[in-house]
Amino acid sequence: EKNEPNGNKNNENTEYPESEKQSTADKKHGAVLTVPNLLSFARLLMIPLMIWMYVKKQKYRTTAVVLLLSGATDVVDGFVARHFNMVSPLGKALDPIADKLTLLTIMICLSFESVWMIMLLVIVLIKEVLLGVEGLMIIKNTGTTYSSNWHGKLATSMLYLSMLLHIIFPELPTPLSITLIALCIAAVLLSFALYTRRNAKCLKAIHNAEGADRG
Repeated sequence: EKNEPNGNKNNENTEYPESEKQSTADKKHGAVLTVPNLLSFARLLMIPLMIWMYVKKQKYRTTAVVLLLSGATDVVDGFVARHFNMVSPLGKALDPIADKLTLLTIMICLSFESVWMIMLLVIVLIKEVLLGVEGLMIIKNTGTTYSSNWHGKLATSMLYLSMLLHIIFPELPTPLSITLIALCIAAVLLSFALYTRRNAKCLKAIHNAEGADRG
């Protein structure tokens, strides 16, 4: 005999159809206007402000404050996304894009002052282009996006620190500047190698699966 629902909307024991649960999850994870996503959008809006403050106004300390605020929102949006179950496909794509555009913008601004910064900029650009192509191939075949790993976060943190020091101290001693940039290059190359290995394994698995299906 089928039991009738008691009409209590707050009844925690009420079972919902699996399709309804899936629909609710899809809506939640497909949401655009979540707190983490809004914070990522805010980071994107800070980029032109940093350019204006650094290039036009030459207010380096203010530029550093904006960069610090951008980095803080990056930490907060990651915390909120994980602890309040607000991770979404858009957020997984938007968060690293905001990070990369912010850092690339600052590196471009600083590259006018240092040939070593130009070297770092070129390496980072090559890394992002190659990893972007690999990521698109994975998305095309699986529809899956991957979150950043510890080595990516390490490289990003080192880049933020180095950029901040170069902005706050425009007359940074050359040996110290070169050391900071060299450490950033090492972290970027390490991250590139580990991400490439992960992506290669994923693409190989996709290829093997396709071969098994054809067989």
